[in-house]
Order: sequence, then structure tokens, then C-alpha cells
Amino acid sequence: MNILDSIKSSILTPIHPAGIPFIAIFFILTIIIGWIWSPLYFVGITLTLWCVYFFRNPRRITPILSGSNKNNLIISPADGKVIEISNIIPSEEIGLPKGSWTRVCVFMNVFDVHVNRSPMTGQISYKKYFPGSFLNASLDKASDENERLILNMDTENGKRIAFVQIAGLVARRIICDVDIGNSLKAGEIFGLIRFGSRVDIYFPSEVSIMVLKGQKMIAGETIIGDFSKNAKSVKENSDEK
Repeated sequence: MNILDSIKSSILTPIHPAGIPFIAIFFILTIIIGWIWSPLYFVGITLTLWCVYFFRNPRRITPILSGSNKNNLIISPADGKVIEISNIIPSEEIGLPKGSWTRVCVFMNVFDVHVNRSPMTGQISYKKYFPGSFLNASLDKASDENERLILNMDTENGKRIAFVQIAGLVARRIICDVDIGNSLKAGEIFGLIRFGSRVDIYFPSEVSIMVLKGQKMIAGETIIGDFSKNAKSVKENSDEK
């Protein structure tokens, strides 16, 4: 892709509706501060363009298996970097049955797309919001201490998963557009977190893990896990080589 194509692509990228008021505010402030002192126009325009960039909502193509493996893929709910993969026993607030579960944590910095997408196809069976602190979202204790919103999904393949929107150091608003009883398709947008944050996803420990710590995620496209019986985790494939 050449430079002109890249610029054209950026301009045509849709904006999440939640960003429109912020873009308008930045634009108005740019006019005001620029009128007071013209060199500030540059600062205002830069911040306005960053706001447009932050609230971008690029189109994504979600991978879907067919046949007996249909609806077995767990797709990343967020753009960002995998900062943790662990087997844990979730706290009661997560809403999952007792037992061992895999948790994958995806950290979004201020330059990542912050639109969140459904990891699988299914129905929301549990929703709970917890007010909390605004620690750095990359810290492990952010899962238990930060402001967060928990969703459980009864998936189309008869399983249950959970995903948690967690506010970060500068994030001050979690947006979730679904409620209990709502159905989502894999890759469908369900919310957004403003200005740096993280999403944790929980799934049964027997599911094959398809990502590694430090790997870059693309919401709605990157495969995190696979329920298929014949699936092999990334680690198993690496061990065989």
C-alpha cells in the first residue's frame, strides 16, 4: 500500500458514535484557542486528529469455521497486546462455575483501536458492573481493583465464556451496549473503553490456546482459543517442531 492509499484508507475508516461528541468538542476548542493565539491552532488540530484516530472503528473480517467445528473459535474482543495467559479459579464476581479456567488479558494502549467485539456467537447471560480504581491496566491487580464490567455468554456451541472490560490509568468510561438476554454474533461490536484500558477473557481450561504472551491482537479477527477437539494449542505446535 502506497502513502496515498494509506491516507485514503484512514480517512474512510468509520468512527464509533461515542467519539463524535469528543471530536466536536476538540474542534470547537481548536477554533477558540486558535482565535486567542493563532499558533495554538496547530496544537488544537493535532489533538482533534488524534481524537478522530482514537475513536476509529475499522471494518474487520471475523474467521468462522464450518461443519462440525462451526462456532468453536474464540476471537479476540480487543486490539492490543497479550500481557497474561494463565489458568486460574475465577472469583465469584466473574459469574462462572467453580473450577479451573484460562484467562487471557489483552492490554490496549492509547494508540490501539478501543472498540470491543464479541468473542463468540451466543447470548448474554450475566452482566455486572463494579466501580473501582484507575490503576495502570497492565498491572495484574487491575482485574480485581479497577472499574470493570463483566459479561458472561452462553455460546451457540453450548459452552460458557466470560469477558471483562477494565478501565485503565486514564480511562474514565466503560461503554457497553448489550444487556442480559441480548444475542451477539462473533465479531459484533458490543462496547468501547475510552483512553487506555484492557479486556480479560475467560474460557474453559481444556480449550486449545492459540496465542502467546506478547502477541499483538486484532479485535474481531485474531483467534485466541479453539473448542475443536482436534485443535492443538500454539505451545503444542511449537513443542512438536
